[in-house]
Amino acid sequence: MGISALQLSSYVAFAVFVIVVAAKWRKWASMPLHLRWELYPVPHEAGKHHYGGSYLEEVDWWKKPRHTTLAGELKDMLAEMLFIKRVYVYKRPLWWLTYPFHAGIYLILVWFALLVVHGILNVYVSIPALDSIVKVLIQITGTIGIIAATLGCLGLLFRRLSDSAMKKYSSGVEYFNLLFILVVLLTGIAVWMNDTSFENAMAYMTALVSFGSVEAPQLSQLAQFHVVLMALLWMYIPFTKMSHFVGKYFTFHKVLWEDEPNLRGSKLEAKVREAVRQRMPWSAPHLKKGKTWLENAAEVE
Repeated sequence: MGISALQLSSYVAFAVFVIVVAAKWRKWASMPLHLRWELYPVPHEAGKHHYGGSYLEEVDWWKKPRHTTLAGELKDMLAEMLFIKRVYVYKRPLWWLTYPFHAGIYLILVWFALLVVHGILNVYVSIPALDSIVKVLIQITGTIGIIAATLGCLGLLFRRLSDSAMKKYSSGVEYFNLLFILVVLLTGIAVWMNDTSFENAMAYMTALVSFGSVEAPQLSQLAQFHVVLMALLWMYIPFTKMSHFVGKYFTFHKVLWEDEPNLRGSKLEAKVREAVRQRMPWSAPHLKKGKTWLENAAEVE
């Protein structure tokens, strides 16, 4: 036994994915304060979100305690994450394609997690009753996930090729990304057709989580090709706009929903003071390059 080159490629791909995503998260988390939008309603406004209100509409709001609700924020977040609510509301024809694609990807990620759980139950902790349930869930999530993601991917690719409006703002890399994912999904379907119970996938993941103590199954050439493609995709995603799942947290929590009051002596005020001292790297008719935001604002007539 030991670790094969194929297994090593899977370890490397996962490590690259985690490291690059973590680095991207750290970089965005350390960015300067974003321009305050102060758009309402904000889901964490307790008692005001339902009618579009804000604490700013109250007299002497800065003297009163703010009332926020985590439940309201979670409700809006889950609607967006699980159902892509905004696309459903504002671009319904596209939602019918992008939702099965994203839902399929979610199910495939759950499938991966279940494979890991199955491997742990077979290598480290033996709970037969739980393992039987996990095997059933692997069948369900893997089957529905790969079919939904493939249909959605084909639909999105066709939409970009046939919709004149989308073609105008679709770059070559966006077609490449969809084609890359589609090839991985299609090779996955081809492998699945010869192993509809995912026995080889479970055995391969069990060998991975055992770190060499359990022998890996003998995979077909097509299955090995699919594993390599999958590893390349895992390493590629963090370097592309497909890693937008990281940015969504900052878009919602640090831009759209950031409504912390800027009170005198607060940490937010210190961040604002730091931001307005930054020098402009660009110019415009009303702004001069090289001067700070504060200096430019002082010259506005």
